[in-house]
Amino acid sequence: MKHRLGLVQMVSSAGVDANLARVESLIAEAAIDAVAVFLPENFAALAARNPVSIGRAETDSTGPIRQFLSKAASKNKCWIFGGTIPIATRPDGAEVPNGRVRAASIVYDAAGREVCRYDKIHMFDVTVADNQKNYVESSIFEPGEDVIALETPFGRTGMTVCYDLRFPELYRKLFGLEVDLIAAPSAFTEVTGEAHFELLMRARAVENSCFMVAACQGGIHDSGRQTYGHSMVVDPWGDVVGELGQGEGVLQVDIDLARRKELRQRMPFHLQQKLTS
Repeated sequence: MKHRLGLVQMVSSAGVDANLARVESLIAEAAIDAVAVFLPENFAALAARNPVSIGRAETDSTGPIRQFLSKAASKNKCWIFGGTIPIATRPDGAEVPNGRVRAASIVYDAAGREVCRYDKIHMFDVTVADNQKNYVESSIFEPGEDVIALETPFGRTGMTVCYDLRFPELYRKLFGLEVDLIAAPSAFTEVTGEAHFELLMRARAVENSCFMVAACQGGIHDSGRQTYGHSMVVDPWGDVVGELGQGEGVLQVDIDLARRKELRQRMPFHLQQKLTS
């Protein structure tokens, strides 16, 4: 069965209001005839000066960004995968300590109900040969712990975010949950994205026999950071079936779950695995 997915690519600023004003029309465009829309990592505020302040306003479903996503889902009658937003509480309601927040990806169904939350597990603490040089996400974000998959009308969907792509053990856990597709909203740097983004997306799709869906940040931001873009969908054979370049835009791709089923029947490596962690 075929399902149309919409991906939104952004060049988000640090200001929440400006980003929400812009993404509203992009969601509407991406949602045309689509069952789901996927937003990029940090879509509402990239490199915000005070993510804790934003996160404290989003501790429950009445938060302004969460309310925006809920209304957008119900208005456009489609599921929305809300990239990531900062949230100052853990899934159990406990406050995130030490002045940090969680990078949370929240999913809304077509009626606007919150149905899932995934907190990014792997923090981007690296040195990159670009104008920012040092990235220390763990100074702002507390890592999550839970591996999350949810049932949707377009297949069982696994949840990951950006830097998670470099950790195949997470994806093998999702493989064990028999996911049909995996979301990976991203904000890869220009340098690391050019080198590895497509490679990682295709590898995760092939080794786990699933579709990979990544809505991305892509351009030069007001913080000076430059992100790679190239939002894409990869099928279980590793073919890139839809891709953007850089800059703001919308991508629509039709996926066929029968394709995944056929490939698993032809190459049943999900039944042949010998080593497990």
